[in-house]
Amino acid sequence: MSGTGPVLALREVTKTYGDVGALRGVTLDVAAGELVAVVGPSGSGKSTMLNIVGTLDRPTQGSVSIAGNDVATMSDNALSALRAEHVGFVFQQFHLQAGATAAENVADGLLYSATGRRERRRRAHEALERVGLGHRTDHRPTQLSGGEKQRVAIARAIVGNPTILLADEPTGALDSASGAAIVTLLRALNATGTTVLVITHDLGLAASLPRQVRMRDGLVEHDSAVGPAGDIAASIGGGW
Repeated sequence: MSGTGPVLALREVTKTYGDVGALRGVTLDVAAGELVAVVGPSGSGKSTMLNIVGTLDRPTQGSVSIAGNDVATMSDNALSALRAEHVGFVFQQFHLQAGATAAENVADGLLYSATGRRERRRRAHEALERVGLGHRTDHRPTQLSGGEKQRVAIARAIVGNPTILLADEPTGALDSASGAAIVTLLRALNATGTTVLVITHDLGLAASLPRQVRMRDGLVEHDSAVGPAGDIAASIGGGW
């Protein structure tokens, strides 16, 4: 880990919904600049962990630190500010406004920051350039392919220069060629310093990334950064 400590730290995090334990004691460190796959079957807890890491939900027990901020001590307003400054989200579904242009959709990623309208638009164009869509700024979602829509969604997620980019099944709604292009883009963003967590059930995608965190039944079952490295697909077997 870097000398300044992990950019993300979970310590014995649990999350229960009634009698159901979605997370049952997760401890995880992610250093600045890492590219990590969080992989697991449905019900493994990876989506719950995503919500907690993204400060969309609070743990039942345990501690969460994001960019040195102890989430447990923060008010809802402070968490919203933390999320706006440090966390970008990309989802399987693109969640774009149909009547808005690509640039307008991306600029929406700065609505909760103290950024003027002209500056939001300038930064939206810059973010679209970064994802290879500088020529599509005035196109609406109906005029874009699936891969282009996901690129717009990624541009919206990075327009505020977040510390951590959380990508939840970012290739799940795409064909294989478009999905591969999105993974290449995530790698390029990571190469410029963005910490990226990719939540996925795609074993091939997970195995292609530098670090794999495998979850099952609300626990981290294997972490290639702290345990013996191995073939992630082979170690899981046929139970997915």
